[in-house]
Amino acid sequence: MSTSRDEPGDQGAVLTAVPLFPLPNVVLFPRAVLPLHIFEQRYKVMTADALNGDKQIAMALLRPGWEKNYYGRPAIEPIVCLGTIVSHERLADGKYNFLLQGHSRAIIQRELSNDEGETPYRCADLRLLIEPPLMEIDLSNERLRLTALFADDLYGTLPLARQFMQMLSSPLATTDVVDLIAFNLLDDVPMKQRLLAEVNPQRRAQRVISALEAMRPVLELAMGKSIHDASMN
Repeated sequence: MSTSRDEPGDQGAVLTAVPLFPLPNVVLFPRAVLPLHIFEQRYKVMTADALNGDKQIAMALLRPGWEKNYYGRPAIEPIVCLGTIVSHERLADGKYNFLLQGHSRAIIQRELSNDEGETPYRCADLRLLIEPPLMEIDLSNERLRLTALFADDLYGTLPLARQFMQMLSSPLATTDVVDLIAFNLLDDVPMKQRLLAEVNPQRRAQRVISALEAMRPVLELAMGKSIHDASMN
């Protein structure tokens, strides 16, 4: 993979021949860590190549209908998350386990053809997406709203709620906390893909807050059932 700049005025570096790992129902976000088990031959080759190179892989979401052409080139979403393999294990049978940490949003500029790629896996030229400049103080209201949500006993029942409270009271940037919440707590895959594609940090934070607030009725129902079950014992 190499990096270049296009014409002046274009935003974001261009990365060439980046390995693509398309999966259904998986959307990686910057800072999030995704555990992966690699067993298909083409992706074992991809992993070996990445480990011998710069350890970069772009996670892409398969579009609906991918089952008909999974072993070919099924359609994928154009916005991807570039990640780095931060640890790995090669198993005795040649399979791999590794952790991929996301770090950048990117858009597929051009997918390499089979003749160009000369690999059993897909590769593409990517352009990194650049977020508009925003200071941390510009997200202070969103950070306060997130803090209030996780301080609520109802949201305290969510997985990792305590860890997110700790993050919100730490110097970690609000944009990073928002991406980690989206990755870990939201189940709606199309929504997660839209959040990945949203380069405006404030809009992204507001949409994550709205998604969390929309979970309230389900959490209230679960809490009510839990209280009822406890009273029956």
